[in-house]
Amino acid sequence: MSEFLKFAFEILSQVVYNLVAWLAAFLKLFITGWVDYFNIFITYFMTLDIVGKVLSVLLMVLLIAIPLVIVVILIRHLILRHQLKADQVDNAVLYKEIGRLNKQVLSLMDEKNRILALKVNAMGGTERIPYMGASALTDDVLPTVGNVTGKGAAANVVVSGSGAETGKGAAVVPGNVTVVGGDGSLAAAAASAALGETAAAAVEAVENAKAKAEEDEKKKVIRFPKLALVDARYAAFQYPAYNNEISLEDFAEGYRLFAASQLHLYYTPEIIRRFIAGMASSKLLILEGISGTGKTSLPYSISRYMGNPATLVSVQPSFRDRTELLGYFNEFSKRFNETEFLRALYEAGYRPDPTLIVLDEMNLARIEYYFAEMLSVLEMPSKEEWVLDLVPTAWAGDPKLMEGGKIHVSDTTWFIGTANNDDSTFTITDKVYDRAMPIELNERADAFECGLHAPCYITAEYLQELFVRAREEHPVSDEMMEKMARLDSYLSTRFKLSFGNRIMKQLYDFIPVYVACGGTELGGMDYIIARKVLKKFESMNVSFVRDEITGLMNYMDKTFGKNGMPDSMAYLERIQNLY
Repeated sequence: MSEFLKFAFEILSQVVYNLVAWLAAFLKLFITGWVDYFNIFITYFMTLDIVGKVLSVLLMVLLIAIPLVIVVILIRHLILRHQLKADQVDNAVLYKEIGRLNKQVLSLMDEKNRILALKVNAMGGTERIPYMGASALTDDVLPTVGNVTGKGAAANVVVSGSGAETGKGAAVVPGNVTVVGGDGSLAAAAASAALGETAAAAVEAVENAKAKAEEDEKKKVIRFPKLALVDARYAAFQYPAYNNEISLEDFAEGYRLFAASQLHLYYTPEIIRRFIAGMASSKLLILEGISGTGKTSLPYSISRYMGNPATLVSVQPSFRDRTELLGYFNEFSKRFNETEFLRALYEAGYRPDPTLIVLDEMNLARIEYYFAEMLSVLEMPSKEEWVLDLVPTAWAGDPKLMEGGKIHVSDTTWFIGTANNDDSTFTITDKVYDRAMPIELNERADAFECGLHAPCYITAEYLQELFVRAREEHPVSDEMMEKMARLDSYLSTRFKLSFGNRIMKQLYDFIPVYVACGGTELGGMDYIIARKVLKKFESMNVSFVRDEITGLMNYMDKTFGKNGMPDSMAYLERIQNLY
């Protein structure tokens, strides 16, 4: 116990010492220290030049002004608090006095009402107006209709006539008019009924006029001016002659020659095959790679080749929701703020040829935020369910292809996103990757000479027919599916990875079209495994993947043949070197 007392004494004595030291320092700073300040000033003042003297005087004035300002502020604050407190007290007294006076007035009115009620009853009248009187109030409460007359009493009106003096009766119409009268009471009642009917008719007429004015306004206002221009353009649009006889291989080679001869863009046949096969397997394609490899030029040039130039939408870091892509309705102007994305989406309903909408630098913002609704819509099994709600109701002047404020996402539309992987971008999540077909562009093709090649106008319906025909003519072989099943089992056992239903569907759509464009079955399988399956290694444990990658590479060589999966091997080596 003695040790604790010693501890308590020392710590409390230190606290007291610090407090006293602080108070002494405070007093010296603002009160006792001025003697030292002036001594220093006098010591140096005579040795300074004219500029130094002026500055020294200004400095002393500043030092004097600071505590004075602090004192003035404190005094003003105390005065203000005192005034506010006094005002509050005065207001409370005033409110109480007003409440007392109001109570007295209402007491007198109550007494008057009782006398009047006795006179009316003596003359054969009916019950008086409901009245609570001054008893409903306290001294500091201001009167209102509700706390004086009671429930529903505000809707009653008193109409008095000469009959009240003669004592021949009165008529009361609750909620409308109270007629106090004698000989003219029936006439007053009839007038009251007529007045009620007239008022009801007037209210109805006003409501009808208002509704008609709103309807007229809706007919005059064009909520979607850009979409209205699209309607006007396609009212007399001349569609080109479509080449619906070309094969996929000729289509791919024709595009390569068209891009080289007319746009001076050069792509390898492999990249073109992957792009066309990607269109067959998903409505969303993601073009990845380093800058300058032609990620944006690829969809734009192929859309030019098909006769329907792509719409380019530059994604901004501020994109947070669907309004960034689709726009929003302005309640003040009664117009919809349309975007180029919305215009292209609507125009696709008129176009029989494929429509490409390019989301440039799509991962500058989180794709799951601004593109979430579109991802959900594209997952719907029925194309009839591919609809987007723009406005709650339809107006007379809305675009022709809109139904009930909804716009239909055409099956002829593909969304192409370009993505860079650097510090300024967000990581593309598995949710987006699983629904999309990624295509990597890291190398530019060599330039070559060729003759001028014309574009190939083709309808989206025929292009999709070519995709179906490719699946019939080049189905994935049983042997390849058996190897795929063995690889799936290996990945599931060693890495806890498995092919989902979505990846398997994309595999069945991708490989046949890839083969129809001039590729091989094994090459298509290699690309799907590298970009859709092994991609998931990037989100796994580093040391675990590093230790198991060598065994996986040996297993794939054994299953698919030595050097049979170059893309997958290159990807695994990159992951291994990275870790």
